[in-house]
Amino acid sequence: MDSPLNTAVPVLITCPLRMAAILAEEVAALGFPIIRQHPAGVETEATAVGAMQLNLHLRTGTRVLMRLTIGRANSPDDMYRLVNGVEWESLLPDNGYFSVISSVDTPSIDNTMYANMKCKDAIADRIRSRCGKRPDSGSDTSKAVVFLYWHGSFCSVYVDSSGEPLSKRGWRTMPFAAPMRENLAAAVIRSMRWNSASGLFINPMCGSGTLAIEAALMARNIPSVWARSNFGFMHLRGFSRNQWKSLRTNAEHTFCDVNPGQITATDISSRAIESARHNAEMAGVKDIIRFAKCDFAETPVPLGDGVVALNPEYGERLGIVEELEAEYRRIGDFFKQKCIGKFGYIFTGNLDLAKCVGLRPKRRIEFFNADIDCRLLEYEMYAGSKKRPSE
Repeated sequence: MDSPLNTAVPVLITCPLRMAAILAEEVAALGFPIIRQHPAGVETEATAVGAMQLNLHLRTGTRVLMRLTIGRANSPDDMYRLVNGVEWESLLPDNGYFSVISSVDTPSIDNTMYANMKCKDAIADRIRSRCGKRPDSGSDTSKAVVFLYWHGSFCSVYVDSSGEPLSKRGWRTMPFAAPMRENLAAAVIRSMRWNSASGLFINPMCGSGTLAIEAALMARNIPSVWARSNFGFMHLRGFSRNQWKSLRTNAEHTFCDVNPGQITATDISSRAIESARHNAEMAGVKDIIRFAKCDFAETPVPLGDGVVALNPEYGERLGIVEELEAEYRRIGDFFKQKCIGKFGYIFTGNLDLAKCVGLRPKRRIEFFNADIDCRLLEYEMYAGSKKRPSE
């Protein structure tokens, strides 16, 4: 049975707000066209094999959604007919399992769960009518996943080739307090003035190691999801394990050697260092990250070009703002005293605390961490004065 995904279809790759431009750069670098850029996503086109490639190589995306149909739906019955018209028997195994996730905002329905159930019925009824057997369905997103987008009267239906979000890399099995999402960490690093081929990456306050591990994966050119063994596309008809193996083999041929001292991760907490080491081992980069338990101000900063990146608490989820003011002042002192010749970065969701650093940022790059308005603040720690003496 020939899959409709053997030919190129429209693809929507989602990402957190404020990251679409970075995602578009990644998609274009992989050779896929940028058809349209949205506030939280990028449109391109790809076949099933192309979707596998995108899932493997993208660091900042969340989901790779392959569009199956688009139309108008003014009622649940309209949506049912639109979904039921898709050749699901060519996409989903009749003895398989699928789930439906959705974004629904339409006056014709006030219960998202009902919309999901109606969508599931449309899919299962179609397969039963064609194959004589109804597939199982539920809320488990570790198998085949269908995404329903229904806003107003506009309705589109996608198969989610990622399944679980791509931010779930498969290597962070020992989290620490309030960890940064992995694809946000990747976008933050890509926004820094860091040469991943040779520049130092120093990460005090490393927590569970997300920033340091994502940097190590970039330095070695290892896909961020390398440790992950399950994707939505693996549960679709026509999935070729040989093609997937070939894509991974080709990626493995581009892995780079890295100086073991290039990346440093420190934290004052023994539990944090234990967590970071474990996660780095799961990601396959433990040997190239230098770990140390120490106060951030005692982090060794070798000579050479590079960046020093901190993601301190900012009083939204952890700690008390007043107690963090002194910590931010110490970060400013650390930058001035030990990080000369480097670019210093602070990722924070509290700009009032950032004022305590006592340095003027060269750049302020906007991000969201979940629903928290954040900034990546860049400081250029040059030696001496940048002003030229008058001639």
